[in-house]
Amino acid sequence: MAAPFSHLKDLDYSVVQQCMHCGLCLPTCPTYDATKLERNSPRGRISLMRAIADGRLTPTEAFAEEMYFCLGCLACMTACPAGVNYAELFEHARAEAEASGVLNNPKRNAIRGFSVGWLFMDLNRLKVFGFAMRLYQQLGVQWLVRNSGVMKLMPKRLGELEAMTPDIQPALSSDLIAPVTPARGPQRYRVAMLTGCAQDLIFSDVNVDTVEVLARNGCEVITPPEQSCCGSLHAHNGEWELAQRLARRNIDQFPPDQFDAIITNAGGCGSHLKHYAALLKGDLVYEKRAHAWDAKVKDIHEWLMEIGIEPPQAPAAKPCGTQPNCQIGNRQSAIGNEQVVTYHESCHLCHGQKITTQPRALLRAIPGVKLVELPESNWCCGSAGIYNLTQPEMANQLLERKMKHIRSTGAEVIATGNPGCLLQIVNGAKAEGLNLRTAHPVTLLAEAYRRE
Repeated sequence: MAAPFSHLKDLDYSVVQQCMHCGLCLPTCPTYDATKLERNSPRGRISLMRAIADGRLTPTEAFAEEMYFCLGCLACMTACPAGVNYAELFEHARAEAEASGVLNNPKRNAIRGFSVGWLFMDLNRLKVFGFAMRLYQQLGVQWLVRNSGVMKLMPKRLGELEAMTPDIQPALSSDLIAPVTPARGPQRYRVAMLTGCAQDLIFSDVNVDTVEVLARNGCEVITPPEQSCCGSLHAHNGEWELAQRLARRNIDQFPPDQFDAIITNAGGCGSHLKHYAALLKGDLVYEKRAHAWDAKVKDIHEWLMEIGIEPPQAPAAKPCGTQPNCQIGNRQSAIGNEQVVTYHESCHLCHGQKITTQPRALLRAIPGVKLVELPESNWCCGSAGIYNLTQPEMANQLLERKMKHIRSTGAEVIATGNPGCLLQIVNGAKAEGLNLRTAHPVTLLAEAYRRE
């Protein structure tokens, strides 16, 4: 009889054995930094994975819990001198854990079945869920829940989760963005716009800004109203076959040969979207198309810097006499003094996609913005997909560390290119009573264009 399929045993062994155990990844790993335990390091986790691949260990509950204690921030990949593909190992290890069933229990199975297996497999279902959440917020039920003291009667964790509930946008991308947005001025490119799932519910305004900026820079933008999840949630949580199914849907909806680029504005999604070929390896129908897809997927910062943006012009000064303290010949900006902005790097944008200079260049191109570097800008904020929901203690430690560095910059605005990071920092600022605006860099660019 053929041996049962194993994600780690059947993975290309050169990927599994590539780690030299040199330890250069250790100082970059947030969980190892916090615990100083070898098993909580990339090196330690890879040793566990290799033991399973070699048949020296079978998946256990301890193994599975360790794989989910990992943030998946991929900082170790940036530090690794041997080029170990930890992202691929990490996803297959979690898939191995799920296939083994060692974490199965009725509560966990029900939550995963509803969210990963049902809700995020059809975005029409997610839209209905979002509409219900919007009613919960608009009709005052949320205010009543938070101010009546009823949450004190509930389990503590339930109260913490309710406090993290994001504001749902009043309109979705399909209501705000036309299926075809023509380029402003001469058309140079034809691109597709991925609106995302959680991104669409919580940050549809960022999608609008993205399309406006693309059109302003010579792109015709195709934005189908009915789209699918990219599958990163599924791949990062061990649901390999569901992730493959979603990848095929996206390739069918956005044939890569029809576009100059396929645009994403979410760092975590983009990192996954660029690796459909690995996900669909061996698929006789889709693997070749997946390679073409990977080459066309572009993060918005990456694409804008690649094609060259039209720099926003500083607003013309108001005539002297219309402003207080006006002096002859003194041209004042319509937005007043420079706005201090700092930039937090989404883990999957900087470590997964290696996009670091482009967002900074975009921010520096905006008139009236003073960019101040954030200490440990590429250290994880603790969001890490759904990590802040499943591992709240470690996520909160990382958030406190991030907020400390943000405060040290004196910034009025924190810019970051990933919805999870935006939400995490919003919650951190709210908890500290900090008057801090969070924004996607493309939103700040869109606002600068509108001020012209």
